Amino acid sequence: MNLVVTTSPSQEDLKALSAGIRSYNKDYLPDEVGFEKDTKFAVVAKDKDGEVLGGIRANAFWNYCTIELLWLSKKARGSGLGSNLMASAEKFAKDKGFGYMRTETTSFQAKPFYEKLGYRVFGELPDCPKGHATYCLVKEL
Repeated sequence: MNLVVTTSPSQEDLKALSAGIRSYNKDYLPDEVGFEKDTKFAVVAKDKDGEVLGGIRANAFWNYCTIELLWLSKKARGSGLGSNLMASAEKFAKDKGFGYMRTETTSFQAKPFYEKLGYRVFGELPDCPKGHATYCLVKEL
């Protein structure tokens, strides 16, 4: 056996891993779930000059939409833009048939923001990153 740790895996190796987990999952999930394609999307806010003020990058599958990141420029914070971006992402996910939204945030980021929008903490990773905590949050749509 040869173990390789790499920061640049080949596309062939990544495809083999994906095919392997799909093969394993087929014994537990119906085909329409097990072979569901990811729905990747973004919500981007720009000012009248086309400058990006903030946005969301997300990925959805298996009835869950995962907010991978939410960012707001300094000048857009506190304006309600974050809530509008989240409402747009939630509507898109719900319209596509997804039942839940989930995300992660750190203790120095946006936990109170997400909680205000109805998200609840379901997990916490202490000292991640060092000196802080990471919170896992979920909301039923």
